[in-house]
Amino acid sequence: MKRTHTSAATVRVAFVCLVSLGMLVPMYILVVNTFKSQREILANPFSLDLGTATFRHLADAWNNPDFSILQGYGTTVLLVLAVNAIAMAVCAPAAYVLARTPRPLSRLLLFFFIAGMFVPTQVILVPVIFVLRAIGLMGTLPGLILFMTATTIPFTLFVFFGYIRVLPRSLDEAAAIDGAGRYRTLWRIILPLMRPIVATVFILNSLSVWNDFASPQMILGPGSGVYTVTTGVYAAVGQYSTDYTKVFPTLLLAVVPILLVFIVMQRHVMSGLAAGAVKG
Repeated sequence: MKRTHTSAATVRVAFVCLVSLGMLVPMYILVVNTFKSQREILANPFSLDLGTATFRHLADAWNNPDFSILQGYGTTVLLVLAVNAIAMAVCAPAAYVLARTPRPLSRLLLFFFIAGMFVPTQVILVPVIFVLRAIGLMGTLPGLILFMTATTIPFTLFVFFGYIRVLPRSLDEAAAIDGAGRYRTLWRIILPLMRPIVATVFILNSLSVWNDFASPQMILGPGSGVYTVTTGVYAAVGQYSTDYTKVFPTLLLAVVPILLVFIVMQRHVMSGLAAGAVKG
């Protein structure tokens, strides 16, 4: 029995190592090729000669006249903050009401909302474009924010519902005895207890918004002059598809900020998921 348990653990560790290796290899190739010339990249893309490594290509990508990386950062950060703020402001009250609704009805309503998680964003982009054009929001940041918020609501609501549902109803009863209404109970008692899961949802939604290419490319369009990090990278390197001294540095600049945020904040993701697991 002990040998079987050890073998299963070994298989799991080996599987995790292989998956991690598969994810790290592209990142390694991106980093080492950022500091090399075109000839070196084509000759040997898997190694880096420190004697010939240069930061010139990275500086050129930072100062690229076709795309201001700082403007891309600013637009994307604005999207991240706006989408998370609206999604959480909508989903927190909705999840609280659903979690305090009798189970058969709450499950039915929850399934209705989270059905959106199973619909690929690309499938609904075309009808959304027609709707945004009809209301005058096509090619604008508010239109993109509303669409991205709609795509994050199913996941946000699902996670909030699962967390609130296991919080004891005695908290609501104690607040009611003290004269607090439902809104005050939510904002003063329930939400402070949700800080770990709010941080988790914020980080995961931020990753989704930061990495989204199809939505801003289709809704904003090149004619708007507004670029996120992903669409800006496409605009900057699209006409130089074979010039890897532009491709790799620009991609690295686009990836590094959100990667650093995830590394710094990953403990909050783990603590939020662990808190939900323990409470469940």
